[in-house]
Amino acid sequence: MNILVCIKRVPATAGHIALTPDAQDIDTKYLGFTISPHEECAVEEAVRLIEKHGGSSTVLTLGPEVAIDQLRDAMALGIDRAVLLQTDGREWDPVATADGIVESVQADRAAGLDYDLIMFGNESADSAGYQIGVRVAEVLDLPCVTGIKALEVDGAAARVRRQTESGWERAELSLPAVFTVKEGLNLPRYPSLPGRLKAKKKDIERRKPEWRDGGLEKVRLKLPVQASHNVEMLGKDGDVGVELVELFQRLQLLERR
Repeated sequence: MNILVCIKRVPATAGHIALTPDAQDIDTKYLGFTISPHEECAVEEAVRLIEKHGGSSTVLTLGPEVAIDQLRDAMALGIDRAVLLQTDGREWDPVATADGIVESVQADRAAGLDYDLIMFGNESADSAGYQIGVRVAEVLDLPCVTGIKALEVDGAAARVRRQTESGWERAELSLPAVFTVKEGLNLPRYPSLPGRLKAKKKDIERRKPEWRDGGLEKVRLKLPVQASHNVEMLGKDGDVGVELVELFQRLQLLERR
């Protein structure tokens, strides 16, 4: 069994997000980077499947040179091989990104490496476009199930489940196939120190995909409106009891008697 997991380098969600003065990029001066929880589960599932069925696993990302940090994180968990689709740092829209991934998959096919499973996070943690996995499956003419939270592989077939508002949906399909994974599929492991040391020594294959125009065009970035918070100081010199009771009554947490 051969498995490809596609990940994306994104700003850590706990960090403070600020924009550059021209509103074209995120100011990364004080930001850390990671991959989304969905993709962490996809990496973990690939490692588990290879441990159970044998075969090889590959992790791929499209981005600048610094994205090798996220590739090495995945290899520290047990992924065998890493591929960086190296860019000049500019934003790639979903059409160009999917085309770059398809080119890499086809290059591996030409070299004799066919993937039984291609996995993505259900959506990226930054742009949340929900598009890449579906676009890759369409171009490669492969079946695709999105938003899965359970996966079983039995020979040349896979059984998956995904949760909807009306309950659980089940599907069984032949491999090869494309799946987009949601957080909760599994509990990702933490990388061990030996795993990190081994990952540092592994080679990372670099490819340079061709940029194609014709997709979405970024005009500018805009931060969401921040919720305002009101602070009210109660009482003076520690005498806040009466005002605190009046506040609870205004909030209808206490009844007047």
